[in-house]
Amino acid sequence: MAGAARRGGPGPRPRLLLLLLLGAAAASLVGAQVTSETKEVPENKPADIPCLAYRSTWRNPRIEWKFQKGSSLVLFYYGGELTEPYKNRVQFSPTTIHFNTVTREDTGKYICEVVGDSSQIAKSEVNLIVQVPPSKPVAHVPTSATIGSKAVLRCTETDGSPPPTFRWYRDSMLMPADPKTSLTFRNSSYTLDPTTGELVFEPLSGFDTGDYYCEAMNNVGSPQKSDVIHMEASEVNVGGIVAAVVVLLMVLALVAFGIWFAYSRGFFSSEYCTGHPGTRSPRCPTFPPPQNLSSVSFISERKE
Repeated sequence: MAGAARRGGPGPRPRLLLLLLLGAAAASLVGAQVTSETKEVPENKPADIPCLAYRSTWRNPRIEWKFQKGSSLVLFYYGGELTEPYKNRVQFSPTTIHFNTVTREDTGKYICEVVGDSSQIAKSEVNLIVQVPPSKPVAHVPTSATIGSKAVLRCTETDGSPPPTFRWYRDSMLMPADPKTSLTFRNSSYTLDPTTGELVFEPLSGFDTGDYYCEAMNNVGSPQKSDVIHMEASEVNVGGIVAAVVVLLMVLALVAFGIWFAYSRGFFSSEYCTGHPGTRSPRCPTFPPPQNLSSVSFISERKE
């Protein structure tokens, strides 16, 4: 019987312990309720951020607020009071925090955590996006590019919130995402990323010459346009390259001739005469005139 009981499964004590552990895990999962929402508010306007984790049925709940922006996490409301620099900008209530006005620096995640006296836990999160219209974007366009090469045009803007999307224009005509869908741009080969604002021609063709500008918009305020920049797509200038090579060779030949001439005249010799005009340096060698050299040579031959 004892062997059968052992083979039949765990005894009553281990089974009871397992049930208690499962029950505690389930209770903790139920208690740690998390809700999340996104809220958009125009800049310099008031904003209310709710604490959906608050439970009026919980006795003596402890409430904490945290603010997260990127990898930074700071305490917003702790120990029953607002932290700096929010004391003069925010009003607290158990269910809401109220901003008198919000700025673009307030964009981020607001986390409300509520703990009941029976160790119940609830948490709510609000992603606050402070709406800021885009500023004038900057178009980065090469003024000239070679046909058949890769040309990259970029559009940048730093103030818009939420981040803007971008559009490109050539000769005041909106460029579609797919050039093959347009009769005007079907001879071009490019890709356009509206999120990054990058316009890539690969390969560049002669049809891509034109005046370019970009536009940034995020549904806050009116779209903003960049300055117009002309891009010229041209063939490789073979004649110009050949002419440049010829001129370079001529310059090198002149430099080489000048160096040879200087050496042949002894300008680079350590015995070069340094006296003033009309005088001779003691270091300068004295050579006999040509006729003396001839007579000396003649006398030497007769003696032999």
